[in-house]
Amino acid sequence: MPWSKVPTLRCVDNPVDKVDNSAISHIFSHSGPVIGLFAKQPVPGRVKTRLTPPLSAEQACQLYQVSLQETVDRLLSAGLPLVICYAGRREWFSETFPTLPLLAQTGDDLGLRMGNAVQALFAAGAGPVLLAGSDSPDLPIPLIEQVLAQLQDADVATVPCRDGGYAIIGIRQLSLELFDEIPWSTSQVLETTRQRSRQLGLTYHETACWDDLDELADLQRLAARSPDSLTARHIVSELSELL
Repeated sequence: MPWSKVPTLRCVDNPVDKVDNSAISHIFSHSGPVIGLFAKQPVPGRVKTRLTPPLSAEQACQLYQVSLQETVDRLLSAGLPLVICYAGRREWFSETFPTLPLLAQTGDDLGLRMGNAVQALFAAGAGPVLLAGSDSPDLPIPLIEQVLAQLQDADVATVPCRDGGYAIIGIRQLSLELFDEIPWSTSQVLETTRQRSRQLGLTYHETACWDDLDELADLQRLAARSPDSLTARHIVSELSELL
């Protein structure tokens, strides 16, 4: 997608989950590092809800879709295989990202979904496995490279976020307990992950902090930090009256 063009947005209602991960080993078989991108189908009222208000549900949905597209483009530029771990209608993702393998999220909470995704990617032959979210569309590639370098010695490595979460977590070998009973969507995610790593006897490293997009201040910092990015231009074009 050209960086000079904001995409036509298509936020839809009433997603239907269609979960079939039986073919992941056929559509994705890889030996070496892989990134699993956790993504939701853009649906008003179901994405970026911490920004509504002041954003409307439709504005938040459009912001999410732009951020998702830019995140995919950026992660692909890192030169690693990318699998989209999706929630929503599989057809939406296969139409929007037709060249990328898809893995349905399964589980009743985020920890289970992340653990199941990691397990499926390791089972497909990949490793180490990195999981990323779609809220850091201008994440510097050197931070991803640093996570990979750290995983040569560490069992777990993260790119921390300033709000107490992380933009990426990388693990060298399967450890489902790493995602158990984490207080997701709170400022304690990162610290609990550090503690859990120690409890499990896993060596843990992290990179410098980065930002995600959960509050208006995050949007302002992105627009100032990376003005040429697709998401920053969308913020300035469509949401400037709210900033």
